[in-house]
Amino acid sequence: MSETTLKNKATFRSLLKTNIKDYSMVMMLALIMIIFAFLTDGVNLNSRNITNIFMQNSHILLLATTMILLIITCNIDLACPATCAFIGAVSAMLYNTGIGMVPTVAISVAIGIAIYAVMGYMVAYLKMPAFIVTLGFLLLFRGLTYIITNVTPISLMDDGFKQISSGMVDIPSLVVDRVHYTALLVGVVLFVLYVIADLAARRNKARYGFEVSPVFAVVLKIIVVGALIGAISWKFATYRGIPIVVVVLGCTVGLFTFISKRTVMGRYIYAVGGNARSAKLSGINSEMVNFIVFLMMGFVAGLAAVVFTGYMNSALPQAGNMFDMDSIAACYIGGASATGGIGSVMGAIIGGLVMAGINNGMSLMNIAAQWQYVVKAVILLLAVFYDIYTRRKSGLG
Repeated sequence: MSETTLKNKATFRSLLKTNIKDYSMVMMLALIMIIFAFLTDGVNLNSRNITNIFMQNSHILLLATTMILLIITCNIDLACPATCAFIGAVSAMLYNTGIGMVPTVAISVAIGIAIYAVMGYMVAYLKMPAFIVTLGFLLLFRGLTYIITNVTPISLMDDGFKQISSGMVDIPSLVVDRVHYTALLVGVVLFVLYVIADLAARRNKARYGFEVSPVFAVVLKIIVVGALIGAISWKFATYRGIPIVVVVLGCTVGLFTFISKRTVMGRYIYAVGGNARSAKLSGINSEMVNFIVFLMMGFVAGLAAVVFTGYMNSALPQAGNMFDMDSIAACYIGGASATGGIGSVMGAIIGGLVMAGINNGMSLMNIAAQWQYVVKAVILLLAVFYDIYTRRKSGLG
């Protein structure tokens, strides 16, 4: 065997070991969807069901995009169920005054940021434990929600609000034989942008002397990502087009992926999560970093509240149940470390889709809700065990 072949195999093994969590979660997601395809006679893979998976779980996926940043910095948010319920109720009341959807969304997001600014200040500057602070706000805003709603659902005055959750982005002239080619066009654009960004990042790493993935690995990743984008785009195209909420989710994921991977703030977030004391000694304002991460969480909580209210087409006093647990589970299943400093936005999204795929598959099989809780608990415990096991094996635990 030639020296070049041996070197390529060693490089591939090193690449696989470095990214084992990301690869394993993607493979797990694919395996789950394939297994349920056999168990449900392919119903879970039809276009309508794939679209519904995204629409039904969009609020959890949104929360996961910033919950992962809190977990990376060794913080947590237990308050999002109650804050989302409160903001959802306020958004419904605002919309019913006739101010319109755009002002309603803007005010709802601003309320979320304001609420989390208070929590962030208490955690970052007053050094109060995030667990206790967010638990206190959970109780506070659950009570406030019951007070302002009088424990009664708030109906919306028309169907305009729910468009953010159930509406579609489409160009009528591109609908041919019930195929919405707008979705395919958007898929092509996203794939081209992904290839350009990935190759540019690889070129920048090589320019500054960092280790880069071999060409075959880059080509393989591009093919896999292209196939995934193409498959999802086709599913959307053959149903009703791209849901508005998927566009919102995609923009949110893109924003926080860029922040976490391409900005100084992103590097600070990982530094604070990896070792807060060392980060402080190196000149990083860890208090400000933690505060800003809470502001990000507030932004997304306000957005998720509007999305869920639109999906339910009313503001429910008990809304938000299990939002925190589901989004936290998505983060840990997607590769976040229980000790902080490790995780990614895309990993959290994949983790959320794993949970969504399991819930959806079991629902299609008419499995009772109590067994669904058992399965989710087992998966979460296995994900945390896997994290601890791999860290100990690599000498990091």
